[in-house]
Amino acid sequence: MKELIRAAQDLLQLKLSPEQQRAFQVYAACLLEWNAHTNLTAITDPQTIETKHFLDSLTLRRAVHPKPRMRVVDVGSGAGFPGLPLKIAYPQIDLTLLEATGKKTAFLEYVTRSLALHDVRVVNERAETVGQVPDHRECYDLVVARAVAAMPTLMEYLLPLCRVGGQCVAYKGETAPQEAAQAENATHILGGRLNQLVPIELPGVAETRYLIVVDKVAATPEPYPRRPGMPSKRPL
Repeated sequence: MKELIRAAQDLLQLKLSPEQQRAFQVYAACLLEWNAHTNLTAITDPQTIETKHFLDSLTLRRAVHPKPRMRVVDVGSGAGFPGLPLKIAYPQIDLTLLEATGKKTAFLEYVTRSLALHDVRVVNERAETVGQVPDHRECYDLVVARAVAAMPTLMEYLLPLCRVGGQCVAYKGETAPQEAAQAENATHILGGRLNQLVPIELPGVAETRYLIVVDKVAATPEPYPRRPGMPSKRPL
């Protein structure tokens, strides 16, 4: 974890405690163990996992500083990125991991138990469905997603879950400025407003990463999100 420890301090001014360092070690071991029989990630080099999964997840700090008891939902969590690294770094947040694939939710539950994490819920469901459930709709302070969908579609997944006054953060690659512009109509319809694009340079990674930060400024109209599959089939 030397690379992660150093980069977190240098890039993010984030000092990881010995307990947090051990948690990332356990997480990496679980990821490699499960990846042998379940397709979780194409990245299997330990140092690359530290940079492209763990450190990349933690770059949220460049845009948002999670506060104690903040309700956070990670949409399309997959193998737990960015949600679980954020929970390790900020243990006092209340985290929901939303993932539609059963094998991946089984992994998320396994890692959560292995790390003895509290205030973490794993929900095996699609974002379009959960976005219409009262216990989740417009209930979260922070909604995050990494490598899930193009921005016009992604906004229909994220904004219905975010409370008015909260924020959505999408982790994106070099197409982020173009995607943010393409999602302007969807963002407006769903009650959002683009706040900023934060460029991120990860050590040893040539491509510039971006955090697209969207403020929730108005309630999402009741028809949204539409039924499963529609946001991707017919983006706003």
